[in-house]
Amino acid sequence: MKLTAYLRVSTDRQADEGLGLDVQEEAIRKWAKAHRHTIVSWHRDAGVSGAAPFDKREGLAAALQAVCDGDVAGVIFHKLDRLARKLTEQEAALAHAWRCGGRVFAADQGEILQDDPDDPMRMGFRLMAGVFSQIERAMIAKRLRDGRKLKAERGGFAFGSPPLGFTAQDGALVPDEAEQAAVARIHELRAQGLSIRQVIATLEDEGHRTKRGGQWNPGTVSRLLRRSHAA
Repeated sequence: MKLTAYLRVSTDRQADEGLGLDVQEEAIRKWAKAHRHTIVSWHRDAGVSGAAPFDKREGLAAALQAVCDGDVAGVIFHKLDRLARKLTEQEAALAHAWRCGGRVFAADQGEILQDDPDDPMRMGFRLMAGVFSQIERAMIAKRLRDGRKLKAERGGFAFGSPPLGFTAQDGALVPDEAEQAAVARIHELRAQGLSIRQVIATLEDEGHRTKRGGQWNPGTVSRLLRRSHAA
């Protein structure tokens, strides 16, 4: 069966937590090979929230369009929470694929079957998994807010991870020489008219690393440029 694959990360931190695009791609490739399916196209959303509507995500919208156009028989992703963290958006994306006659698969659980009036538990289990995923996301957000509040009360830097170019020391932001060089290079390359992907390729070739030492992604570079324009 010909399938299109969808991958998503919302932050650079997710790569450090084993949810990076490379990890997702490897899991999908192994699943497809084991089940004798062929991945004919790959669509990615890097630095995109799982709470965003599917039609606002270029990668997911393209993957679902491939299904609706009949280019593939279905879509495969790593886990349901990569499709969406918000239950309503998860269900909207699934319903869209099914309306187009496509099939939906997750590498960690196989095919996600359409609702069956004779088997209501099928829908029930899927919805419960989506609810728990959404609750987990809410709890993570609460822990981050609580941590920032505590930092602020202690007079420290209270805005999560320091932006690229800086590190937090004794509650204050301090410039990081290597990261400052990467930031300056990004602006220089962009000013030369290079695309985001060309900027990333140059950064990788020159040995510039992200804050956590991983690979650059378009979302990270785009956000940095937007913050600079807004400043």
